[in-house]
Amino acid sequence: MDRKPFERRFADLKQETEKWFPLWSDEQAYIDPARGRFHAEPNRGDKLNHKKLLDNTPTRANTTLASGMLSGLTSPSRPWFKLGLSDPGLNKYTPARHWLDDVQERMMAVFSKSNIYNSLHSVYQELGQFNTSAMMLIEDFENVIRARTFTAGEYYLGTGHDLRVNTFAREIWMTIGQMKDMFGYNNLSDSTQKQYDNNQLFEWRKVYHMIEPNDGRKPDKKDAQNMPFRSVYWEDGAEDEKFLRVAGYEEFPVFAPRWDVVSSDVYSRNGPGAHSLGDCKGLMKSRKDYFMILDKIADPPLNAPATLETKGGVNFLPGGVNYVGDTAQNIKVEPAYTTAPRLQEITMDIQDMRNSIKETFFVDMFLMLANSDRRQITAREVAERHEEKLLMLGPVLERLEAELLDPLIDRTFNVMLRAGILPPPPQELQGGNLKVEYISMLAQAQKMVGTTTVEQLSAYVGSLTAVVPEVIDKFNADKAVDSYADMLGVESELIRGEEEVAEIRKRRAEMIQQQQQMEQAQAAAQGAKVLSETRVGENSALDALLGGG
Repeated sequence: MDRKPFERRFADLKQETEKWFPLWSDEQAYIDPARGRFHAEPNRGDKLNHKKLLDNTPTRANTTLASGMLSGLTSPSRPWFKLGLSDPGLNKYTPARHWLDDVQERMMAVFSKSNIYNSLHSVYQELGQFNTSAMMLIEDFENVIRARTFTAGEYYLGTGHDLRVNTFAREIWMTIGQMKDMFGYNNLSDSTQKQYDNNQLFEWRKVYHMIEPNDGRKPDKKDAQNMPFRSVYWEDGAEDEKFLRVAGYEEFPVFAPRWDVVSSDVYSRNGPGAHSLGDCKGLMKSRKDYFMILDKIADPPLNAPATLETKGGVNFLPGGVNYVGDTAQNIKVEPAYTTAPRLQEITMDIQDMRNSIKETFFVDMFLMLANSDRRQITAREVAERHEEKLLMLGPVLERLEAELLDPLIDRTFNVMLRAGILPPPPQELQGGNLKVEYISMLAQAQKMVGTTTVEQLSAYVGSLTAVVPEVIDKFNADKAVDSYADMLGVESELIRGEEEVAEIRKRRAEMIQQQQQMEQAQAAAQGAKVLSETRVGENSALDALLGGG
């Protein structure tokens, strides 16, 4: 297999990605310098530069966003997804329901045992800061799955015809000892083998890695090189035809969620990090000016007589003594200029920019979600307090489900299925399609925004019935209950199906009919009894009725 096409595609991906480095570098400098790797040296990363970060508000805001997303979308302490079937009828099939519950419970156990939740927190931090993030999910012998996260600048993405990310590439710096352990001695280049033989195990080498659709696969073959996605490693400067490893994946193992995408962009140019960048820069500038003013107030520039220079200057230390000649006159040290800085206005401006940054990162809402695991909080409370923010986050949450959570659940399910740790499905489910419903705090709160309209309509119809009782015929109460339950994320078992409701109502109507018949029979029997006990022959009304009068 020729390596040159891979090298050309790798170079194209890298060139496209490096266009985004200026934006990412600014977001690194003004939000969190610990994230982002640009022009990194072997195993060192970029040198941290905290000189521009004079206020930690952006860093804390992004950390709050990540913690809130973890608690609100994928909380380790509560269920955040529910498995179902595309066929509504099968969803009500008891063996199918039990199998889905068992599978969901096992998947949650796998997530808890792995490093998924720590990795997701990092993914959310990258997403908030750089608007795009990436995570790889690989099979693990001990924990079933294991995640590997990346930071901006150390990976390159490509998309397919549907504009979904389907290509991933990266440069890896590895020691010769690491390369031998990972790829085997025989797969190393000749020069690297010689260095290994000379015990130069800690010399650094650059390794290229690319994962892409396997356009040359043979579907009838089930080996590693004919999987739907191809994974190739090669060593920088190695012989033309030599690869360190050629393998593959059944599913694309990299998840690359983006906050928003403009046109055919591979990376997102919109997100909290990009939107707050102006405020972040202004905040650092104002903080720098504020510190400078404080320095001038505490230690202002001074004017002093030239004669003091010959005496060693002026001692301004506490308790310091300055000696001057007896004949010295008008020896005076005073500030070169006096100012009246309006520190209150500057402080207010700084606070305004801090608040703007927090608002851009949705700090108040995400702080509530981050604390939700430590106190009782409901989706309704989130929805009522932050309805406007939830509406703004709607498209972002949908994209996160499509680009992060859906593929995470799909790949985990398939890995567990191949590992033989899922129970066999009922015969009726063979060939059926799974459906995932998200029941996290944010997902429920998003749905709760729509319940207000149902409540308002119900209350309005109820008020009208007092004046026009017939208006109740216009309101479909059954559909309202179904819609409301769906918005609340209520368990499907709590809402009866249409057939069951129809059967209940039929039995109720029959019982009412029987009750009415019994009442009529009792009334007839009572009437007959009264009639039988009535005395005749005494000019009674009954006599007249019978014609006796």
